Amino acid sequence: MDGVAQVVRNLSPQQHPDLIVGPEGFSDAGVFRLRDDLLIVQSVDFFPPLVDDPYVYGQIAAANSMSDVFAMGARPVTALAIVGFPDDQLKLDILTEILRGGADRVHLAGAVVTGGHTVRDTEIKYGLSVTGVVEPDRLMTNRQARPGDVLVLTKPLGTGFVTSAHKADRCPDSTLQAAVASMILLNDGARDAALSVGARAATDITGFGLAGHATELAQASQVTVVLDVGRLKAIDGVLELVEKRNMTRASASNRRFVENLMRVEGGDPDPVRLELLFDAQTSGGLLFSVPEADAGRLIDRAREAGAADACVVGSVLAKQQHSLIIRG
Repeated sequence: MDGVAQVVRNLSPQQHPDLIVGPEGFSDAGVFRLRDDLLIVQSVDFFPPLVDDPYVYGQIAAANSMSDVFAMGARPVTALAIVGFPDDQLKLDILTEILRGGADRVHLAGAVVTGGHTVRDTEIKYGLSVTGVVEPDRLMTNRQARPGDVLVLTKPLGTGFVTSAHKADRCPDSTLQAAVASMILLNDGARDAALSVGARAATDITGFGLAGHATELAQASQVTVVLDVGRLKAIDGVLELVEKRNMTRASASNRRFVENLMRVEGGDPDPVRLELLFDAQTSGGLLFSVPEADAGRLIDRAREAGAADACVVGSVLAKQQHSLIIRG
């Protein structure tokens, strides 16, 4: 787990009568009550380029930034661009394309870019500070998972392996394009599918990997979660990249975070597929904890909305010694 994140989480909790969700609960975004019938949801994210095309990079970064808001059941309304750019080394046309890609994704989500801030940097960085709104009865958090629920994940795994291989010029174009299509896909359809069946527990799968974020959900909800390695879906071509060890440094740190909080049941899982649990995702899917009776409808509706790989990946148990159980 990232050391900076641990520092932030160890700060004293903020106290305010209208602060509904703060940084202390492993949440995807902060939530503040504007009025009894309206909550404001805020999040921020940015990172260096993962692909060569600046327009596509802008789309990915924007989709990733808005995903935290979708994970809370909210709809984004405004976004501020955050930019680091070496304007003394690169043409501004590149920045134009990055911002255009981001603005197009924001517009597709029904929101608007209202401005932003840029600094000169030695490396390109781009992302968004996103503000959304949600009615109190539609708010989803990572605190409401209940024993007996099943876990539904809405996107395939493996973007970290793909981007790592791409940087080393070892990624087939078909695999890269499949990953790009997944990363630019907005999670609003998945949000709507979950809300339509009354889901109240969700989290966004990004940099800490499926195992890390699922563990956070377990801790926030005071339950134990089970992840079934055999049920995980990977982006086409990713397992071959795993076999060739195309991993980011985050895979090792994500594994270290959960290894003392997890146990393995039912024999040793396939080591290649096991790595999918720790791979850092960019603009990954949403993980929902829902009653088993509602899972089929959620999956069908998510797939109709474009999340073709939505599937059950695990279940929720009453709290045990370990927060995470992995089954092969």
